[in-house]
Amino acid sequence: MDYKISSKENLYKGFFQLNRYTITNELFGGGYSKPYTREIFERGNAAAILLLDEQRDKLVLVEQFRPGAIGTELNPWLMETVAGIVEPNESPEEVVVREAYEESGTEVMRVRKICDYLVSPGGTTERIWLFIGEIDSQNVPKFAGLEEENEDIKVHCVAVDEALNWLDSGKINNAMSIIAFQWLKLMRLTKAPLWS
Repeated sequence: MDYKISSKENLYKGFFQLNRYTITNELFGGGYSKPYTREIFERGNAAAILLLDEQRDKLVLVEQFRPGAIGTELNPWLMETVAGIVEPNESPEEVVVREAYEESGTEVMRVRKICDYLVSPGGTTERIWLFIGEIDSQNVPKFAGLEEENEDIKVHCVAVDEALNWLDSGKINNAMSIIAFQWLKLMRLTKAPLWS
């Protein structure tokens, strides 16, 4: 299958970008579609990590204000896994190790990839790499984040069972955290090794 982009027009460029593409694509039945336009949100790629202290059976999560949740939630301060944007010349693994320290004050001792996925490919190019990381949660700070990035983060050290109850109750309501929690829940149910 093939596709052609005949034009790309920048509609907005700020912290993120919005571009309009004119596209034709090959059809399953043969030939090509008529040219059509789509506005695509160019957010960049990100990586996220679920921080697990397996010895103490604790997860470290971060809570912060999310403008995208305004108007959709009773409370736009969301409980999440640590995450950050993948910068040029930086691997997703490097991102999560760096962000774990910046956002939660933890040092990652071991990393395993859970999956990577397209967030919403009908309208954005964003891709997420999702990991689990082994940490020691003993000296987790109450607050973290970089002032120069306007981060104001509350750090939570939570028993795994309590966090999984938050998943079931809907308190965990963002895609990367839901996927990570569901993966951990499945691994615990099947008694599969986490660090294979």
